[in-house]
Amino acid sequence: MRRGASFCLLFSLSLALLGLVHANPNYKDALAKSILFFQGQRSGRLPRSQQLAWRSDSGLSDGLFAHVDLTGGYYDAGDNVKFNFPMAFTTTMLSWSTLEYGKRMGPELPNARAAIRWATDYLLKCATATPGKLYVGVGDPNVDHKCWERPEDMDTVRTVFSVSARSPGSDVAGETAAALAAASMVFRKVDRKYSALLLRTARKVFQFAMQYQGAYSDSLGSAVCPFYCSYSGYKDELLWGAAWLFRATNEMSYYNIFKSLGADDQPDLFSWDNKYAGVHVLLSRRALLNNDKNFEQFEGEAESFMCRILPNSPYKTTQYTQGGLMYKLPESNLQYVTSITFLLTTYAKYMKATRHTFNCGNLLVTPNSLLYVDYILGENPIRMSYMVGFGPNFPKRIHHRGSSLPSLASHPQAIGCDSGFEPFFHSANPNPNILTGAIVGGPNQNDGYPDERSDYSHSEPATYINAAMVGPLAYFAATLN
Repeated sequence: MRRGASFCLLFSLSLALLGLVHANPNYKDALAKSILFFQGQRSGRLPRSQQLAWRSDSGLSDGLFAHVDLTGGYYDAGDNVKFNFPMAFTTTMLSWSTLEYGKRMGPELPNARAAIRWATDYLLKCATATPGKLYVGVGDPNVDHKCWERPEDMDTVRTVFSVSARSPGSDVAGETAAALAAASMVFRKVDRKYSALLLRTARKVFQFAMQYQGAYSDSLGSAVCPFYCSYSGYKDELLWGAAWLFRATNEMSYYNIFKSLGADDQPDLFSWDNKYAGVHVLLSRRALLNNDKNFEQFEGEAESFMCRILPNSPYKTTQYTQGGLMYKLPESNLQYVTSITFLLTTYAKYMKATRHTFNCGNLLVTPNSLLYVDYILGENPIRMSYMVGFGPNFPKRIHHRGSSLPSLASHPQAIGCDSGFEPFFHSANPNPNILTGAIVGGPNQNDGYPDERSDYSHSEPATYINAAMVGPLAYFAATLN
């Protein structure tokens, strides 16, 4: 561990060596589009301010089976199901992006807050509608995935799923508490009453997560698996929830919780399922910015994570494509790229503020996440922007029901469950509606991208891919544009 080298100089040098200084995509445009994307994922009654006009109201009876109002929130990806586990992670990451980079967002800050609030309004309903229950999803995924229909035409069963003392879900509850706590800080100065409600609810949901421990995958089975199974268990979400509540309240009781749980797991990814690396970076902030010795453990763990990621590190456990993209898993690889990029950018920001450096073996580390941001925006071997609507060449046949089917305005007749496959899903034509700002699953391990609607592991967008990209884009928009 070594402090004192000029991070600014090293950062500039590393960019120059990578030959990326002159690429300079329009990060401000990418930032605006990355936030606009969330409007295309909205469920519920759309506001007059809706800019993606090809979308209309949907899911207006959600919650009816449980005699509660569960309208609103987001569809997670290209389907019409509301899965709260990834939705809450999306909300946490949007909130973290806004807390870290809000001052750099310029005119996009109100839009970021609106994207967060669309989720938190729904999550509040899920947490408060029925005492002793946390609603965690709407729509039967096994039925929904057999259909290809617009959210506006949805006629599949809108089953409601929940966790409770008898059927626990510490993972989804811990993530929901994290989302509400993080969002409470976003609204603290602009809407105190709403902020207080978010924090109060976060406390209750976290208490529930701690008191009735268990994985929601075990409680709900095929309603969430294999779609959003909690593969990493629920300890990471308890740590994550406690860490966010500690940041929101500064109360030692939450500090004691994550210390007693132990946060010493050493992953080499960060995602909607696995939060350990996020916990480490979030808590390392106290060590670096506040010089708090009690948090040095997390600083060390955050740096150990970076050493597993960085391409020249002797401790690297991460594969890279020939074009320079980190490659974690074949399905929706860009979700890991954007989430990890967020952690690299944010830790680099802390390093820059404190003139801090560290070593991976004999490698002096200056984290550079610009490489992955630029790759996604088109600086790659096939010159493909993986953000829809950004740049001259982007995915045209994304795996997304609303984007691939004609809008209500152009085709007012209902398109039933099976009717969307022919001629729309199987068509070679580009999607009629552009889901502006959507980041798709991304290229394969050979930096190739076939742009086929049926190839969902590469062509499907998701809220959590975008949410993690907002922070880095805001950073570079303010720094380099």
